[in-house]
Amino acid sequence: MPMFTATLGSFSGISFHSQLSTPDSSIPSSISFPIIVRQFNFSKYAHKLTAKMPWYHTTRVFVSGNTEVENSENGTIVDPDGTRQAQKSADWKAAKAYQESGFIYDGRIEGFNVGGLLVRFHSLVGFLPFSQLSPSHSCKEPLKTIKGIAQGLVGSLISVKVIQADEDRRKLIFSEREAAWSKFSEQVKVGDVFEGRVGYAEDYGAFVHLCFPDGLHHLTGLVHIKEVSWDLVRDVRDILTEGDKVRVKVIDVDRVKKRIGLSIKQLEEDPLLETLDQVIPQDDSADPDSFSSIDNSGIEPLPGLDTILEELLEEDGIDDARISRQGFEKRVVSQDLQLWLSNAPPTNRRFTLLARAGRQVQEIHLTTSLDQEGIKGALQRVLERVP
Repeated sequence: MPMFTATLGSFSGISFHSQLSTPDSSIPSSISFPIIVRQFNFSKYAHKLTAKMPWYHTTRVFVSGNTEVENSENGTIVDPDGTRQAQKSADWKAAKAYQESGFIYDGRIEGFNVGGLLVRFHSLVGFLPFSQLSPSHSCKEPLKTIKGIAQGLVGSLISVKVIQADEDRRKLIFSEREAAWSKFSEQVKVGDVFEGRVGYAEDYGAFVHLCFPDGLHHLTGLVHIKEVSWDLVRDVRDILTEGDKVRVKVIDVDRVKKRIGLSIKQLEEDPLLETLDQVIPQDDSADPDSFSSIDNSGIEPLPGLDTILEELLEEDGIDDARISRQGFEKRVVSQDLQLWLSNAPPTNRRFTLLARAGRQVQEIHLTTSLDQEGIKGALQRVLERVP
C-alpha cells in the first residue's frame, strides 16, 4: 500500500503533516490540502479527515523541524522518545541562565493579549507585560492605544531581559525596561540636562521619559513635587499633565535601585537667591551711605517682619534670628515685604536672610543647624502660617 504525506498547515511554528495510506496505487505520491489549522485540536480535525478520506490513518506533528510528536486516534499527544520534553527542559534551563546572568535576549514577538506581548524564546513562548515595555513605543506614537502599538510590534524583534523563569509554574516573564536600563543608564550622569515627555503625573511627582540622542525615549525618571517649581506646589497634577514636553536636570542616579531623580526648577533661577549680592554686597566695596551697621536694637523691623522672626524661632533647628543691618535701594521695587536667602556661605552656622519693602532692605542673621534647603522649608512653613 503506497504512503504519502499531505501538508496541512502550521500553528505557532509547528508544521502539521498527515501520514496517509490508500489501497489505490493510482493515487499520486504527493497531495497538498489547502487547509489552515486554527486550533490545536487533533481529534476534531481527524474526524473531518476520516469523513472525507476513509484511507486516513494517523497524524504527526513536527516541532521546529526536529521533534516528532504522534497523535493517536483519540487526539492525545504523545512523545515516544521524550525529545520534545527534553528540548523544552533545556530551554527552561537556558531561560534561567539568562535571568541569572542579566544577558539581553532578542526575541520575536508572536502575538499579544489584553495584558502584554507574547515573545518566542526557542521552543517556549514567554510574556512581556505592557508595563515592562520601554517608553520609546508610546512616545514615538503618542496617539496610538496600547493595543495599536502591540499590533504594530507583532513579527518584530525586541530586546528584553528575563526577569522570571519558573519551569514548575510555567512562568516566563520578560522586561524591555530592564534591557533599556542596561543599554542606556551609563549615558545618564548627575548634572545632565534632557528633553523629556511627561508619562504620567501623581500628586507627589511626575514620571518623565528621557529623550536620548537617537531621538527615542528609553528611560524614565521622577520629578518629585519639591523639584517641580520654586513656588509652593500642593499637587503636581495642577502643574504637569501626560504628554507635556519639559526640560529636566538629572540630580540623582541610583544604579542599585535603578532610579533617576530629576528636577525642573533647578534649570531656573532660585528667586530667593536672585540679585542678593547686588542688594547688599557681602564685602566692604559698597557705598558707606547705602547701608548702616548700627546695633540691631536701633532698627525698626519692616512691617510684618517681627512676626516672621518670632515664628522662625519656633522652628526646630533655628536658634537665633536678628536684624544685623539695613540699607536703601535707589529705586522702589515693591512695597510688599519680600524675603530672600543669601547664597553667601554660612559662617559659624550663621546664614544671611534679606527682607525688602519699598526702598528699605534689612539683613537678618540666622543661627541654625539647618542647611539651605532646611531653611527654605522653614520659611515656607512660616509664611503659610503668617497672615
